[in-house]
Amino acid sequence: MISKPILFHTVLKEQFSPQDRSAQSWIIILGFIFLTTACYFTTTGSLRLVFPATAFIVALFLYLRHPIHYIGFTWWIWFLTPLITRLVDYKVGWDPTRQMLIAPYLVVFITVFTFLKHLPSTVRQGGLPFLLGFIGVCYGCLVGLIYNQPLPVVRSFLDWLSPIIFAFHLFSNWRDYPSYRQHLQRIFIWCVLILGAYGVYQFVVAPEWDRYWLLESKMFTSAGHPIPFGMRVWSTLHSPGPFGTVMMTGLLLLFTSSGPLIFPASAVGYLSFLLSQVRTSWGGWLLGIILIFGSVKPQIQMRLVTIILVMTMCIVPLVTIEPLSKVITSRFESFSNLEQDGSFRDRSATYDRNLSLALSNVVGNGFGNIWKVNEKTGQIEVIVIDSGILDMFFTLGWIGAIPYISGLVLMLIMVSNYTEGRFDSFLSAARAIGISSCAQLIIYSGMLSIAGMIMWGFLAMAMAGHKYYSRPQV
Repeated sequence: MISKPILFHTVLKEQFSPQDRSAQSWIIILGFIFLTTACYFTTTGSLRLVFPATAFIVALFLYLRHPIHYIGFTWWIWFLTPLITRLVDYKVGWDPTRQMLIAPYLVVFITVFTFLKHLPSTVRQGGLPFLLGFIGVCYGCLVGLIYNQPLPVVRSFLDWLSPIIFAFHLFSNWRDYPSYRQHLQRIFIWCVLILGAYGVYQFVVAPEWDRYWLLESKMFTSAGHPIPFGMRVWSTLHSPGPFGTVMMTGLLLLFTSSGPLIFPASAVGYLSFLLSQVRTSWGGWLLGIILIFGSVKPQIQMRLVTIILVMTMCIVPLVTIEPLSKVITSRFESFSNLEQDGSFRDRSATYDRNLSLALSNVVGNGFGNIWKVNEKTGQIEVIVIDSGILDMFFTLGWIGAIPYISGLVLMLIMVSNYTEGRFDSFLSAARAIGISSCAQLIIYSGMLSIAGMIMWGFLAMAMAGHKYYSRPQV
């Protein structure tokens, strides 16, 4: 007789069998999918309210009844909400308020209960980095409420807070680390397969809803042209940058997984990753490979080399097909002549112009300083700052940036000293993903939104794994 796994609910302080609750959870999830589909084909406009509201209700149910499924549901809401929003906009017209995009934040915000419940014992449990990050975020919110409009402040607050509380939720479930590890591997295998396949389709076909979004959002200046073979791939997400971060994460996790989906997922995953043309994420992937390879046992190193060779044989023939090869090759060639690259020059100019200004900002401008409300349309518009470091100091100032950055640095020091990665390839990959994401903060605000979920979340998983192996008897 095979015993059922028993997990621990950190908020309700009770044990439960995920297998016994799985059917009930899937009924709720499938009901949500059915309701969303039915609304889309009948009263499409209603989805702008129905989708975020029902996503929150389903997430709350899963959070209380099946925490493992809650994690999966949360990630998929992040992955798919931008595409669902585009489909709705294409059918009933552009929504400048982008209110459907609040759904992922509502789903994640539920984990604030985990954070508040464990707040008194956070430091004793090893959660000091999350507390420091939380202090920095609260400071930025208070300053923002003084200096900026309320709506942009709330928008920025959700961007900054969501990754921290979700990561703490993952860390607080360290007792069930093996189950969470397995579930995250499964989530990202399917993520790479589905998002990668849609990304290739998007590049080749340029679906009408994606063209419509590209034109209405004015993103055609940075995300390509609304024609077949003219787009920079962003798949189901809302721009190439976040898509590159998600695919970097998924492709690194593929090295820690096994099964029949690995190679088809790799084929479409790497192809769409290259077609996204996000050089920052390409560099992050390379750094991640180096970090994983240098931290695992020789047996796992040989396995990684074998997997890389097989994947290369699968992907290279696809990359040589025109016009794919022209797009990818020209992007790679830009590495050899960065001085003439427009994107590189713009980022360098941003640093030259703003670095001293940002570092002289003691108090900070607060949340909402990079967002403004268009009084004509009511749309919240972002002022792009191509640097997480500049963004931190402009927003938080020295007063808020010191605790926030201290939290990140403390996490990096902690995970860098872990030795469990030698026998746990997932922990090694999680650490590599977190470190690679932090390295990209120089030229990308990777601490916000879904990129922040990945950076904070996978550093938290590395911490959870270390705590699990340190105290396996608990």
